[in-house]
Amino acid sequence: MLLSERQERERRFKLALRAGIPIALLISLVLYSTFFKDDAIEITVENTFLVSALLFITIYFIYFLMDLSVTETLIDQATQGYNEKAFIAQLEAYKPKTLVLIIIKNLSTISENYSTDDVDLLLYTIIHKLDNALNKVGYSHSLIARRYGAEFLVAIDKSSDDIQKVFDDFVSDHKIINNIELNYNFAVITNTGEELQKDILHLKDLISTQYRTSDKAHKSNVIKDARESSETETAIISALKEKKLLLTFRPLLNIKSNTIDMYEISVKLNSSSIGNILPRVYLPIVNRLGLGREYDLALVKHVINLLPLIDEQISLSFNLSPFSLRDEKFQEKFFNYLEKSKIDPSRLIIELYERKTHHDLSGYLKTLNKFRAKGIRIAIDNFGSSNASMEYMKHFKFDLVQFDRDYVTKLDDANTEAMLGSMVKMSKDLNIITVAKWVDNDTQKNKLRSLGIDYLQGFGISKPISEKQLIDTYN
Repeated sequence: MLLSERQERERRFKLALRAGIPIALLISLVLYSTFFKDDAIEITVENTFLVSALLFITIYFIYFLMDLSVTETLIDQATQGYNEKAFIAQLEAYKPKTLVLIIIKNLSTISENYSTDDVDLLLYTIIHKLDNALNKVGYSHSLIARRYGAEFLVAIDKSSDDIQKVFDDFVSDHKIINNIELNYNFAVITNTGEELQKDILHLKDLISTQYRTSDKAHKSNVIKDARESSETETAIISALKEKKLLLTFRPLLNIKSNTIDMYEISVKLNSSSIGNILPRVYLPIVNRLGLGREYDLALVKHVINLLPLIDEQISLSFNLSPFSLRDEKFQEKFFNYLEKSKIDPSRLIIELYERKTHHDLSGYLKTLNKFRAKGIRIAIDNFGSSNASMEYMKHFKFDLVQFDRDYVTKLDDANTEAMLGSMVKMSKDLNIITVAKWVDNDTQKNKLRSLGIDYLQGFGISKPISEKQLIDTYN
């Protein structure tokens, strides 16, 4: 039985006692007055009123406690684990040394294809199997809660190096439950302190970091010290406030002219306390803190200030958040700064990368057209990695498409080469410039040239350069 279930039973037993005591007293009073008292009870208006009032108060009190039992329950009804509110309250007394967040990544897909009862049973089974797995390795007093639909929080009163292995084994052993295939992500924070709710947010950041990288080594690194997480967040806020953006430029080779006339920008934050911070680390935190627009505007201004320092034929490509692009205040600040700079707007290329199609697609495309109207070019990044990119292509004429890395790194596969070839032809028919990234060798270069790709980028073309090298090259 889960710890949450035991505590919930104890709580309900105490409520039952509180409800039963007034009833027992009332029955005792009635029995005493009726059978043990010599004087018979006179049925007067006063006595009738007093007895009725006592009955009403007792019944109301019982009903109140029953209602309280339901509304203030400790447990999530579907899983019988703690609900988030009760879990947070328990943490203050429990003082865990380790917090874990485990997410069922494909729960929305499961919900679309199975009944509500099947999904509830699945969630119930997951949390109980997780509890059994923890008990087997000696974590018998762990608290388990359901945070949101697909998120489970685990608090453990120990801090051990084998915790990641415990959850790796659980994920590996329970890929299929109730004949339903599951896809998990999890993150661990150790040495938790007083700011437990903040540690839970850091867990979300760690999960988001895994979503943002395709590097298996980074995905397997899911444990972080709570103090380190807090230090990282402080460093990110400070670096953004001081506009310490460290830009690196990846050259793109123009196949027709055999020259480099475009660079793709990658950004790190430079912190005096912890060094350079990668986007996969800082972006989840920046977005969670609501600083995404501030970050994007700092990047835009940095790029616009840089363009006059390099040759006029050089264009710079960089990523901006769709949430910033849709923000009217961000648009206004962007356009005002661009107008004051007097640079050619076509030298700016905004890269878009979205995993899902925006719910208001027509409204979003109108937003993109605002930027297009200013002369700014629009590129779609990681094209072919999701259905969303193809949906956007159907409704909006992009200036550039940058194909997903799998189409380049797996070019030796005949199916991959055929698919890439068809997408290149489609782009050419639509007069869209094509870009292949992650080009590492001559074999890839030759195949991509034969397919008609317009631009190539990767270590096989040229290594990335710093901002100083870029300026020195063209100034």
